[in-house]
Amino acid sequence: MDFTMTLYLRHYWKDERLSFPSTTNKSMTFDGRLVKKIWVPDVFFVHSKRSFIHDTTTDNIMLRVYPDGHVLYSLRVTVTAACNMDFSRFPLDSQTCTLELESYAYTDEDLMLYWKSGDESLSTDDRISLSQFLIQKFHTTSRMAFYSSTGWYNRLYINFTLRRHIFFFLLQTYFPATLMVMLSWVSFWIDRRAVPARVSLGITTVLTMSTIITGVNASMPRVSYIKAVDIYLWVSFVFVFLSVLEYAAVNYLTTVKDGKERKLREKTREQSIPCTCGMSHGRTMMLDGTYSEADSNSLAGYTRAPMSTEEPPEKQERMVVHLSLDNESTGTKKKGLRGFRIIQNTHAIDTYSRMIFPGAYIFFNLIYWSVYC
Repeated sequence: MDFTMTLYLRHYWKDERLSFPSTTNKSMTFDGRLVKKIWVPDVFFVHSKRSFIHDTTTDNIMLRVYPDGHVLYSLRVTVTAACNMDFSRFPLDSQTCTLELESYAYTDEDLMLYWKSGDESLSTDDRISLSQFLIQKFHTTSRMAFYSSTGWYNRLYINFTLRRHIFFFLLQTYFPATLMVMLSWVSFWIDRRAVPARVSLGITTVLTMSTIITGVNASMPRVSYIKAVDIYLWVSFVFVFLSVLEYAAVNYLTTVKDGKERKLREKTREQSIPCTCGMSHGRTMMLDGTYSEADSNSLAGYTRAPMSTEEPPEKQERMVVHLSLDNESTGTKKKGLRGFRIIQNTHAIDTYSRMIFPGAYIFFNLIYWSVYC
């Protein structure tokens, strides 16, 4: 929470003791050695952390005296001063910093400080640019400062507003976080029985979001309030974490449902009617698990027949194979497939999550950027 500025500080005053006769009305210029032998204002920078006068290749001090006693005192200074920044809107923030000048020993009864030409007293190099900020405006003010032990002092202010460039943080923070959230949604389209794939994807996105949050906070002052970037990153983290919890719920419900169906099949098998020779009959096999293409092709020689589709979709998550054994006139038995169907439906939670998660995240982004931009 500070800034560093290099400036040419120029003082103007009139000291009749330094006047001299001149027929050409030309001024006389001196270096820093004469400064110690005359009176100069004792201006210092309030709230300065570090400051120094440049001395390469010699002290960067210039003293110019005019015949009528007017004096120009200029020096090149680099100062680092405190700036109370508010990071509640970081990195979509603007900061206003102030450089304050004041006489150290002389009160307002002895010395009055004022800007020679108001805001025009400040001139900046148009070629100056900062990597993270855009310098919006400079302006000057002056007011009195009171110290209980010494009295009133005249203080000058250099105020300038800095607006932070957002593009760097879009590339380094916002885009990666958004991509991680979108990547977590991919698990909604992965087969719910592919446990390693979905778990690995969820853990990877959670750890990546944690790394992004840690990297942002490492370069920030430890403030006790929430920043705008914290809101975005933590909401994104919650979305990623919820996608992991979503699969935990899907996996649990799938396990419970498979257990109930397994018990139902065992009960049905115990109550099945044995085969009677010479009569046509149908047999149904219900197979659970994951089926390869080879398993399906192994029944390619059977004839197919349509089956009833009155059963709800959520109850059709199994392979249903109907086999019919018919007696023919030749005495041999011919196997015919009366119906063959493989149905793989995703869980209802996955289906809803494909719409709810993107919709909620888009809604959050609309509110976020409308508030902070």
